[in-house]
Amino acid sequence: MEKIFNNTADAFALKSDTELERAYFLFKMIASQPLVRIGTAVTNFALKAHLPVEGLIRATVFDHFCGGTTEDDCLPVVDKMYTKGVSSVLDYSVEAKEEESEFDKALDITLKVIEFSKTRQAIPFAVFKPTGFGRFDLWQKLGEGKTLTVEEATEWQKVMNRFERVCKAAHDANLPVLVDAEESWMQDAADNLVADMMAKYNKEKAIVFNTLQMYRWDRLDYLKKLHERSKKEGFHIGMKVVRGAYMEKENKRAEELGYISPICVSKEATDINYNECIAYMINHIDTMAIFAGTHNEDSSYKLMKLMAKAGLEKSDKRVWFGQLYGMSDNISFNLAANGYNVAKYLPFGPVRDVMPYLIRRAEENTSVAGQTSRELNLLKAERERRKLE
Repeated sequence: MEKIFNNTADAFALKSDTELERAYFLFKMIASQPLVRIGTAVTNFALKAHLPVEGLIRATVFDHFCGGTTEDDCLPVVDKMYTKGVSSVLDYSVEAKEEESEFDKALDITLKVIEFSKTRQAIPFAVFKPTGFGRFDLWQKLGEGKTLTVEEATEWQKVMNRFERVCKAAHDANLPVLVDAEESWMQDAADNLVADMMAKYNKEKAIVFNTLQMYRWDRLDYLKKLHERSKKEGFHIGMKVVRGAYMEKENKRAEELGYISPICVSKEATDINYNECIAYMINHIDTMAIFAGTHNEDSSYKLMKLMAKAGLEKSDKRVWFGQLYGMSDNISFNLAANGYNVAKYLPFGPVRDVMPYLIRRAEENTSVAGQTSRELNLLKAERERRKLE
């Protein structure tokens, strides 16, 4: 298979020279761990002190990694990317909220996005996080099999109702919904609830998608068990397959509390795990649908080969590739140019509320070996190409 991901003309076709320079500057910054640490601390301080820094944040890191502050705000970005065949997943990226009013707000926004997206081909999925609809501690308590108090049971009923409303709305709109994965110690409760929603709403095809974080060594076994259940109960499985975003936190907690880390022993083991999972899903594509969330070129090539081998059309709606907005444009835009289904996660929300998400992005980029230098090399190559033209 020819190497398509080095084509920078297609990768950065939508970027003006100014935007290209901004991206280059940002990834140069992210490449430096000390700078990310200092930048994070300064940004957090400035926001807590209510200093007027939102304009500066918006003009730099926010506009590079986010679509806007509201769903309407995102439309110019959505429409622009769709001219190149790249779809969008509007992701309300407000994190770490704990109040019922915030959970109701997240529910309203998710329902609004489903309504907003159902008539727009450019937005083929909705998405939400379990902790967007309920307190982390509640998920954790359930995940650990502990008994809830009467108040907590009432609270949990509200969480289940929010899930139900979103999954039903997605089903009625014929718009698949992706449920993000989070920390392992709350994930069991989320998995159970999402599996019940799949059993209810995925009778004809995958509408409700869970997320498998393949840096966890137990996830392929989990998928196989769910597959057995789906065969008995007659439903389709939808899965977003990613490597994972909480590795340092996971390993640290396992060490502190003295249990075996749920994380694979090495990057290589994670890669093998990821690739085995997508192979398993393609082998059972008649009753499964896959959203391969990956910034890894090898895994993307692997999935392309698996599709070809299975005789699937490049545009088969049961297989999507996904990347985050502002990253890996060489994968997204080149896949789209070659006829594959591609969607960018497009975060949105008030600048100050989205900062925890953006800080996590910067820290992840710093810790993923090779990711930032790959971005920089591609941006550099495109700058050179434009100069020669």
